[in-house]
Amino acid sequence: MPHILEMPCFKIKDGVSEADFLRAHEKFNREFMSKQKGYVSHSLIRNGAKWFDVAVWDSVASKQKAYIDIYKYDGIEEYMSFIDQEGTDDDIPLYTVVTTY
Repeated sequence: MPHILEMPCFKIKDGVSEADFLRAHEKFNREFMSKQKGYVSHSLIRNGAKWFDVAVWDSVASKQKAYIDIYKYDGIEEYMSFIDQEGTDDDIPLYTVVTTY
């Protein structure tokens, strides 16, 4: 079965240091993302001020379940406090991974 990739694009808030954001992202991945059923991998990519949070899932159902469960994660408010909500895509398309080398 092919994997599913989600890749939201966002900016971090003005005044937030990259080091602080990276610590928060690592904590989010360690405490929440990596513990989700169907989780495959999680990468953070930057292009100037734009960040891409690339998550790979084993299925759309796993991704959707994690999206629901994210609001049960105690640290979500802290993590989201680093992200500029106005610089965030509202619609996050899902992509099917056709092949990986």
